[in-house]
Amino acid sequence: MTQLLWRRYAEWPLVIAAVLFVVAYSVQVIGNVPERAAGPIEAIVWITWALFVVDYLANLALAPAKARWFIRNLHELAILALPVLRPLRLLRLVTLLRVLHGAAGNALRGRIVTYVLGSAVLLTYAGALAVLDAEENAPGSNITNFGDALWWALTTITTVGYGDHYPVTMLGRFVAAGLMIGGIAVLGVVTASVASWLVEQVASETAAEVEAADAPLRDEVVRLSEQVERLTALLDSKSME
Repeated sequence: MTQLLWRRYAEWPLVIAAVLFVVAYSVQVIGNVPERAAGPIEAIVWITWALFVVDYLANLALAPAKARWFIRNLHELAILALPVLRPLRLLRLVTLLRVLHGAAGNALRGRIVTYVLGSAVLLTYAGALAVLDAEENAPGSNITNFGDALWWALTTITTVGYGDHYPVTMLGRFVAAGLMIGGIAVLGVVTASVASWLVEQVASETAAEVEAADAPLRDEVVRLSEQVERLTALLDSKSME
């Protein structure tokens, strides 16, 4: 089996695993459920984690250039190996974008809009959930519920940054840095898409106006050409006489 074939077969199971992980993780974090009191939730988290491990090992084993793949995916290994980086497993939601891509059709603008909206929603939710997990029980934290976390994520990803809520832990600041970088990228795509659409609309309207303005001129040219042809024919007949 090739790596491409493995990814094709594993895509939907990993999407389902990612969704299950997010649901279980959301319940645990938003409800502030201690790990020792969250047996079924922890079971789902560990089962999905095991699926991610299997996917990582399978990709490594099937990669044509194993050393290169290993180096380029060190972040995957860190996310799997370090419990403190558990919030970063939310990045597995990126697999949902491939599903959205398939549903978007072949139109370029449809794919761009789908990616942008999907990325913005997933990034905001994942950022809010991750920072809440890191901050809600930290001493001196000002992000203690999901509403605060979601507000912080929205102001951060849009680069507004009111400063009324901010992370105080190292992991929370790490999540904030990732959200800032991701927000800049998403906003850049949004700006480019809107600019491209506006340029296309203006060009289309300008072409239509030019064509409408040129229509009488073309008709006049045709009429004059017909008159010239008639005069030429008349002169030719006179010269023959």
